[in-house]
Amino acid sequence: MPRNRYSHGGLARNGSVTGHDRDRLVLSAVVFTVLFGQVLLYPGVPELVAALGATPAEWTGGVDEVLDAGMWFLTAEFVGFVLCAGLWGALSDATGRRTSLIVLGAVLGATGYLVLALTGTYWSLSYGWILAIRFVQGGATIGAFSLAITTLMDLGGGHGRNMGAAGLAIGFGTALGAPLGGQLAALGALVPLYVAGAVLLVAGLLATLAADRTSGPSRRVRDAVRGIRAQPVLLAPFAFGFVDRLTAGFFALVGTVYFRSTFGLDAAATGLLLGAFFVPFALLQYPLGRLSDAIGRVLPVAVGSLCYGVAVAGVYYAPTPAWSAVVMVTVGVLGALVAPATMALVTDLAAEQRRGVAMGGFNVFGSLGFLAGIVGGATVAARHSFELAFLAVGGAEVLIAVVAVPLLLRLDVPVLAWRRTGGP
Repeated sequence: MPRNRYSHGGLARNGSVTGHDRDRLVLSAVVFTVLFGQVLLYPGVPELVAALGATPAEWTGGVDEVLDAGMWFLTAEFVGFVLCAGLWGALSDATGRRTSLIVLGAVLGATGYLVLALTGTYWSLSYGWILAIRFVQGGATIGAFSLAITTLMDLGGGHGRNMGAAGLAIGFGTALGAPLGGQLAALGALVPLYVAGAVLLVAGLLATLAADRTSGPSRRVRDAVRGIRAQPVLLAPFAFGFVDRLTAGFFALVGTVYFRSTFGLDAAATGLLLGAFFVPFALLQYPLGRLSDAIGRVLPVAVGSLCYGVAVAGVYYAPTPAWSAVVMVTVGVLGALVAPATMALVTDLAAEQRRGVAMGGFNVFGSLGFLAGIVGGATVAARHSFELAFLAVGGAEVLIAVVAVPLLLRLDVPVLAWRRTGGP
């Protein structure tokens, strides 16, 4: 019986590991390393922006000032993500090359991290220049991240499986990065920057071990970009990606400041609390991604998002750090249900020669969501209250789930194709 593009695979007939398995492992390691380095900075953002000259070094809980400085520091990176993700994708589609571009993005991103660290250690620059460096670092880093996931899209073995592997790497990168970042920040505000630069260099080295499996180059970058316009159905997973990353951006800044100002936690304890979300988020990505291959994308994406939004809002009402950890675990489980199925839906719908642009577009929307979570969440929290901010972010996730269900029902093709062809 012929295989279909949603079926599983990866082992040779004699049970040996194939090149696809090897590349899946390598590329997942690249995704893990990029996210690990990125999240290292989050628990210690208040001290980091102080060390870079944005706020007084003796910060003891001035919430509004820290929210503002931290907001711009995180925003600068994600503006780079937004403006450059699609360009990296279009370039990879146009040239038919991915791994060499992953290496380039990783090396440039590592350089950005290290320049920031050296600036904070040896030089004195205005905060505007710090943000400019941060923007360039973000624009480079998104190339390594987005193209590593795109190269996973090029592999056989089931889209849910491949995106589950990506989600597993994302989850473990953030799960380990958050608590370790808090510990590193306790050693010194700039230590996470040095470590992030080093691990991104490792990501570039790992990328050299993976093979390019594109179907061939497009004629021009402009042609690759135009191709995305012919597939408006991609707006469905893009919208979910936007809202899902909105919650991530919200917790990266507002959640961090909320936990520290409300419960009096230090950077290390805050990192552990964020880890309560990221550990189950990591552990369940791969099995739940494979589950979406079997049952389709509607239940994981729509129902998962609905419950996820309720859980996010519920974090505010946890009365103690211990209860907050319990709710954060719940958020992590539900996030693991949604994330790989959403990325797999992008793979299901994207034309084979335009996967770089499709995943770049997904990351553009995701980065815009992250920005909205940072800027919108910080603005609402500073001008109104943390409670309203949590309710707004959780409500946005619920709203998109309700609105998009009819469209998702029309798009849920993979499981139907699987059943018609009698896949394994």
